[in-house]
Amino acid sequence: MKLSLSQIPLLVQMTLFSGFLMFVPAALATQQDQHFVARMFFYGGILVLFACVLIAIAIQGTKRQARTSDNLKALFFAITLLPAVLAWPMYEALDVVPFLDVYFEMVSSLTTTGMTIYEPASMLVDPLHLWRGMVGWLGGLLMWLAAAAVFAPLSLGGFEVTAVGEPGQASASLGHMQRAHPMKRWSKAAQALVPIYVGLTFALAVMLIVLGESPFVATMHAMATMSTSGISAVGGVGSSVSGVPGEMVIFLFLLFALSRGTFSSDTGAVRRNNLWEDPELRLGFLIVAVVPTALFMRHWVGAFEDNALQDPAAALKAAWGGMFTVMSFLTTTGFQSGEWEVAREWSGLSAPGLILMALAMVGGGVATTAGGVKLLRVYALYVQGLGEMERLVHPNVVLGRRRTGARQIRRKGAVIAWVFFMLFALSIAAVTIALALLGNDFQEAAILAISALTTAGPLTQIAGEFPIAISSLGVAEKLILCAAMTFGRLEALAIIALISPDLWQK
Repeated sequence: MKLSLSQIPLLVQMTLFSGFLMFVPAALATQQDQHFVARMFFYGGILVLFACVLIAIAIQGTKRQARTSDNLKALFFAITLLPAVLAWPMYEALDVVPFLDVYFEMVSSLTTTGMTIYEPASMLVDPLHLWRGMVGWLGGLLMWLAAAAVFAPLSLGGFEVTAVGEPGQASASLGHMQRAHPMKRWSKAAQALVPIYVGLTFALAVMLIVLGESPFVATMHAMATMSTSGISAVGGVGSSVSGVPGEMVIFLFLLFALSRGTFSSDTGAVRRNNLWEDPELRLGFLIVAVVPTALFMRHWVGAFEDNALQDPAAALKAAWGGMFTVMSFLTTTGFQSGEWEVAREWSGLSAPGLILMALAMVGGGVATTAGGVKLLRVYALYVQGLGEMERLVHPNVVLGRRRTGARQIRRKGAVIAWVFFMLFALSIAAVTIALALLGNDFQEAAILAISALTTAGPLTQIAGEFPIAISSLGVAEKLILCAAMTFGRLEALAIIALISPDLWQK
């Protein structure tokens, strides 16, 4: 009997791929003489592959009419059920921790949130760190593919701002990839995007190695950058050997999380003659320029007299620390520059958590691995607001679409963007209230809620006056955060479309 991948359900294909990945930390553990950990991952990979093959054989030959909604359902089940499979070898390797803790870790990694229970990083051995990083990297790849295979055809994930079709409904005016058979969209997207994703990760890792980073840490940081998960084995880039040169290289690769137009035009979210006309990229550059400048200039506004902060070297370190950290949290990666402490001292802010949380809520580009509201939605609201102000000055003016990028914003795009923003704000309020009712103070509950819903997990360690110990949270709180991370990764409109009876009947 010949097995065909095209007839195997998407969730089974993802599980099969994760089974192969389990052999990588097994090999690293063997090389480091951690044989118990190696056996757990090796046995886990064998068991997962065996189960997937049995399922594939059992369903081979069955035929069912594929629907556009199947991909959205498969994506939802992959984010909620696949972490249980991914958690099993790590749970067995740790031996004494509750399964919920490891499941939480895998949900956080797969959704590229990077909120970890195991702080400091020395709590885990290298193979377990590698597994966390690989799951986060896999989650980033999954979202790249889902943009073309799921969100674009259903006008979700930010595409509702530019697409003609209504959110949650298949659009008839899509490109060849979206008009393809629903179950073949994944393979078409994979053929186009997997080589780019793997190649960029490899290139970044090589650059970091050249700058003096160890191969293991370089690989971890390369995967964390491309997936915007922020997962590190050494506590972040601020603790790495490559220093500021390494941060500069990572900064360049974070640009891929500001706009999908930097690496692909397969989904056609925004059409432009050149990259500079991309509204997401321009808005992202504006934020990265304005916020660090405001922090830098606050040094003189506050009239600080510390002579130690007046030298040019401290000024340059403060400027770079602010710029890198702002870019990192805008893309919801959550890396903290090694010069961030200098930037904080320079600006006189003890804990600028509100700024970092606001950056994470804005988020990166549509169809990238970044979370948050997304830059394209913010741009749509800006264009609408600018038009309304023109009407106030000239009530009878006929507004054209002469602004760069505005011609691709649909007529109701700003309305839908505002609806999403309100749903996002209500989600933050709901999760914050739920966590507060379980005994957390308001500040801690708000930071946890925003971290989960924006997929910017490192906020829990930097946004507040003191780091939040995730391991000290109760069972109910961890389950709420798991649901919030899933909700934040799929976004509110996708969840609403998922529970719509019309979607399940089509």
